[in-house]
Amino acid sequence: MRRRSGVPGEPEVSIVLPTFNERKALELLDPRIGRSLARFSSEVVVVDDSSPDGTGEFVRSRDGAPFRLIERPGRLGLASAVLEGFRAARGRVIVVLDADGSHPPEVIPSLVTPILDGRAEFVLASRKVAGGSAPGLVGWRRAVSFGGGLLARPLVHVLDPMSGFFALDRRILARAELAPIGYKIALEVLVRCRPRPVLEVPFTFGPRVAGESKLGSGQIGDYLRHLGRLYSFRIIGPRRASSTR
Repeated sequence: MRRRSGVPGEPEVSIVLPTFNERKALELLDPRIGRSLARFSSEVVVVDDSSPDGTGEFVRSRDGAPFRLIERPGRLGLASAVLEGFRAARGRVIVVLDADGSHPPEVIPSLVTPILDGRAEFVLASRKVAGGSAPGLVGWRRAVSFGGGLLARPLVHVLDPMSGFFALDRRILARAELAPIGYKIALEVLVRCRPRPVLEVPFTFGPRVAGESKLGSGQIGDYLRHLGRLYSFRIIGPRRASSTR
């Protein structure tokens, strides 16, 4: 039987949506997110980096909807946006979803239900398990994703460590201080917070509807630095790894 939230007024699910210039995608995602959350008490925390396309204005226009807007001055990056969303989220389960349309909201119940049922602390939407695919990942992005996954595989026991679509039990965030570099937040949580059990559910990674790719030479460098930190954390422990930053 599913365990309900123990705090009156606290939602079961918080969706964290980091955004930059994604109003068009949000307008399309809005009704789909609403349908996927219909059976849960929920909130949607949009962390927007001062998008000039009116993303913040759209969120503010959602009168009566469970949207909360956090506006930040300038483009401060995905990692810090997700961490800010974690701090603001009130739900027992937090879902991280890209706002560019590549992550289908219809998968949200499959991510959330195992955590509410007590069967998992972390559920990863995976392109690598049976039923998963990535038609939206093409060309050099597919090659980089494959190579990045191979480099991360020794750190975690999941098939798709590069996925950015996941849900977690909010309580596991108290286990470690998160300090991701770049955009692979799931990998950061898996290594530092050590959730157990971890489940993977299939999803189809689609083409981007709006926004810009996060992947470039700078992001690849950030990812390699991030991996270095995580290997240090795993090999020499959190205190000594922190002293080497």
